[in-house]
This record gives sequence, C-alpha cells and structure tokens, in this order.
Amino acid sequence: MKLGMVGLPNVGKSTLFNALTNAGAQSANYPFCTIEPNVGIVSVPDERLDKLAEMYHPEKFTPATLEFVDIAGLVKGASKGEGLGNKFLSNIREVDAIVHVVRCFEDDNIIHVDGKIGAKRDIETINLELIFSDLEILDRRIDRAKKAMKGDKSLQKEVDFFESLKAHLENGKSARSYDYTDEEREMLRDTPLLSNKPVIYAANLSEDDFKNGVENNEQYKAVDEIAREEHAEVLPICAQTEAEIADLSDEEKELFLADMNLESSGLARIIKTGYRLLGLISFLTAGTPEVRAWTITKGTKAPQAAGKIHTDFEKGFIRAEIVGFDDLMACGSMAAAKEKGLIRLEGKDYVMQDGDVTLFRFNV
Repeated sequence: MKLGMVGLPNVGKSTLFNALTNAGAQSANYPFCTIEPNVGIVSVPDERLDKLAEMYHPEKFTPATLEFVDIAGLVKGASKGEGLGNKFLSNIREVDAIVHVVRCFEDDNIIHVDGKIGAKRDIETINLELIFSDLEILDRRIDRAKKAMKGDKSLQKEVDFFESLKAHLENGKSARSYDYTDEEREMLRDTPLLSNKPVIYAANLSEDDFKNGVENNEQYKAVDEIAREEHAEVLPICAQTEAEIADLSDEEKELFLADMNLESSGLARIIKTGYRLLGLISFLTAGTPEVRAWTITKGTKAPQAAGKIHTDFEKGFIRAEIVGFDDLMACGSMAAAKEKGLIRLEGKDYVMQDGDVTLFRFNV
C-alpha cells in the first residue's frame, strides 16, 4: 500500500510524515519546504504476527509494509503548472490513496499560506486542482469516444457517461463523490482520475482539541461533512503529539495516548483506515524459518494469493492448507488444530479471508 501525503504548505504534513515514519524529512515554517517527495517505509503493526512469533520462534520476522510519500505542498494554479504543480500532480498519480492533511488548529506562530485557517477552503483548493487536471483528461477521453462512435454507435452510452461525469466535476465536485453504476466504473477503469483516488482526510488538531472533544472543533466538523459527501474517511490526528510519542517506549506511548482519550497511535489508525478504504486484508504464513504477513485485496482467490509469495506458487498451485488465526491460537499449535480437524484443504476457487494462516502446496 502506497499512501501519498498532501496538503497546503504549513499544515503539519511533513511533521506528521516524520513522526509516522521516523524518516527525518526536513520540516520548517515556510512554504515549499518539501520539494522532492520524501519516502518512508513502515511496518504494519499486527498483533497476530507477534503471537505467531511467540509460537514458532522464527529465524525471520517479516510484517507487511506501508509506503508513505510526502508530496510537495500545493498552491492554487498547480494544474496549470504554478509552483510545483506538475510535479505534485505526477506524484499523486503514483499512489494508491491520498492522506490529505488539513490544518484545524489555531496558532499565530505558524504561518498559513492564506493568512488564516479555513479547513473547507483548504480542501477545496487542493480538490479543485485535481478536478482541473481531471477535466483535461475527460475532454480528451470524450473526444476519443466521439471519434470512435462514428463507426460504432454502441459507444453513445460511454460518451453520455463521461459528459455527465464532466458536468459533475465542473460543479466543483470530486470524481469520488459521483454515484457510479457498476457499468460506469468499468468504463472508467482505463481513465484514472486524480479526484477519484480514495482519500483519508487527516484533520490536524491540537492536543487541547482531543482533551476537550474533537467534535467541538468547528474546522473538524467542516472536514467531517466534506468526507461524508465524498465517501471519504476522516481521521482526527495531532501531528505534534505523534512527533512527541515517536521515540517513546510502548508503555509510555500507551499512557500518553490514554491521557488524550486515544486508543492507538496515528500510524495505527491511518493503517487501519487505509486498509479498509482500499479493501485490503492480510493472510499469514508461519513456521520456524519465517513468520510473515502478506497484503492482498479482498476477494483474492488462493492461487493469486500464492502468487504474492512467488509466481511459481501460482503457476503450480495444488491446494492451500488453511487454519483461522483464532482457531490456531485456541488450539495452541498446528498439530493440535490438525487433530481437531480445523485445518481446511482449499482449492483454486477459495477466496482468502483476513487472518488465514496458510501453507500453499504447489508443483512446478
């Protein structure tokens, strides 16, 4: 999973990126501090993997990973090449989903690019630049479909759909807020639009906001309302807190978060939200050589999941031997799970489930 972090200059984006990744990206109180995108790879926390490690004492422990890309700050006119616009847009094309950091806290010591904070305005600034870029793509797509339609009248439905979507964007609405049919989603498959990428709005709040209740922050309410309209996710977060707890021990971190009425860190919450937004799950492999988590899309069948490990596994797939994680923990060992008949033999049509502890049998 590759998440691109975007936001206007000075909203706390690079501070949050540094805290989440410990990558040490430069962070300062002036616009365009981030020019080349910084990349940080983090391990996905998974308690199931820890428990499997306790059971097997493996030589190698490999959690799933997540890539964060800290993309340059954006200003109005990016779609026309203003500021770092072209670079910004090309960086966004390469990510699976967007973490849009929105400033929701007041602080006279931190300059805002527009002079004062306004979460709704800030979101619209970035969304409009993505929409302007998408409109150019749609214009080309409509022209192409109209030319092809001269020899194939069945393409009228496609032209009608793209023109309807264009009108939606011209009203300042993102492509992800359009109400697609399954057929329309299929038509759009070869026309990737920036404003259709899944979004997590990371509402950057102060520590006091968390103590007093984030629902009382007017800027947060505005972000939440936009997220609902767009079928997006909103995540209250405090970049400053994440920076402060980045180097704490697990025990100290837990106490700090409890004081702010939070059950888990921002990293854990972003990962959980990202997996849900992108429809991702993990299956697990376990043994003395290695305990490992593998990320796949919901609906993936056993042979394709095997192919994540090695292409030969998919080509020569015979069967998958699977036990649910909870069943394995309840039994205490794979041998005990086998004795109780809890290890299932699944074939090529089996759809993998989150937490499946799996051994693939193959022959090449």
